[in-house]
Amino acid sequence: MRVFKSLVLLFLVPVVKGSMVQLKNGGYEDIVIAINPELPEDHNIIRNIQDMVKEASTYLFNATKQRFFFKAVKIIIPLHWLPKPEYLSVKTESYDKFTEEKLGQAEKTELDAHLENLLSKAECTKLWTEKIMKQTEVLLQPNPNARIEEFVYEKLDRKAPSRMNNPELLGQYMIDAGNEFGPGTAYGNALIKCGETQKRIGTADRELIQTSAINFLTPLRNFIEGDYKTITKERKLLQNKRLDLDAAKTRLKKAKVAEARAASEQEVRITQSEFDRQAEITRLLLEGISSTHAHHLRCLTDFVEAQMTYYAQCYQYMLDLQKQLGSFPSTFRSNNNQSSSTPVPSVSASSVLASASASLPSVSNSVVTSGFSELKASSGSRKARVLYDYDAANSSELSLLADEVITVYSVPGMDSDWLMGERGNQKGKVPITYLELLN
Repeated sequence: MRVFKSLVLLFLVPVVKGSMVQLKNGGYEDIVIAINPELPEDHNIIRNIQDMVKEASTYLFNATKQRFFFKAVKIIIPLHWLPKPEYLSVKTESYDKFTEEKLGQAEKTELDAHLENLLSKAECTKLWTEKIMKQTEVLLQPNPNARIEEFVYEKLDRKAPSRMNNPELLGQYMIDAGNEFGPGTAYGNALIKCGETQKRIGTADRELIQTSAINFLTPLRNFIEGDYKTITKERKLLQNKRLDLDAAKTRLKKAKVAEARAASEQEVRITQSEFDRQAEITRLLLEGISSTHAHHLRCLTDFVEAQMTYYAQCYQYMLDLQKQLGSFPSTFRSNNNQSSSTPVPSVSASSVLASASASLPSVSNSVVTSGFSELKASSGSRKARVLYDYDAANSSELSLLADEVITVYSVPGMDSDWLMGERGNQKGKVPITYLELLN
């Protein structure tokens, strides 16, 4: 125990502003243990310190439920001890410098207010960037196991195996169930249509994740793993230069002989110059945080646009699905305890999107079914007004614009939900739920 009483200072403190100790991934780094220079050389002291740190690290690891441990410890050896190959030359630490400054006895060179503000801004940016980045990853991929798998494959520089996401998996189940029940039945047909829509939503979900990862998450990660690491490195160098300067000033105060005082003054001028140079380098890096904010703002705008596109696609897909389901006879769409003549209430577009457009027009299901049934039974054609815009899914379909009038007719063997439409020399399949027959 006598050996440990000879130790002057052990920096086992959490990371605080101005501290050299760093906490990275649960491990404390840059812990400093200084041996009193008045002690005679005894290498058992070093061995005992190493054993003590190992034992304390194990205790800390268990006491904190495997959260923290001591990762890197520096032992400052007195200058009068004989050098050994395993010793490293220390330029930024000394017994006097650390003990006197920590105990408030040494002069401490303060950073200017502007630099302190820049440092605080950088720390704040790093903290919130990490939080936003991690929560965005959770939003885009709620499954933690999938996130871990993606992380591992990314570190291995390999592409993760492609798997169905949740909407795609649900859609596949619905399609399989619809085929099992029979596509010709109302329920089976509805399941297939719902399944196809869910798979389209799943595709849109993939596009959102990919776009967000490239345009939003990657720039944030590049800042944390690139720019901020450089800032941290230069900031640490600045801290070391400050400690060198403070130590030089302290030695100048203690110098009594004129020759020693002249040497100390020269040392102060050199360390002051090195400190000023490092402070300027650090300041220039920190002033780049404003540019980082501007860049992240553009990335945030891209992320919002990607989300807007995704939700607009999902809304359109579900609106189309609702119209397709609305084309089924009311007897299949009504609840068992309701009259078959009671139509299923539809969701107006104005209740979902906050716009100034009018609600979608309501058409009696019995009239629509009757009019289209007569058209399909005949070989003639009718004029029809388009109720809503429609984008053709493939070359066999005809794109539509709301309120335009087209000619429609039936073709033998065509699905009951579709008609052939003509506009000038253009023709193609059109969904009957987007049309209103004219007299």
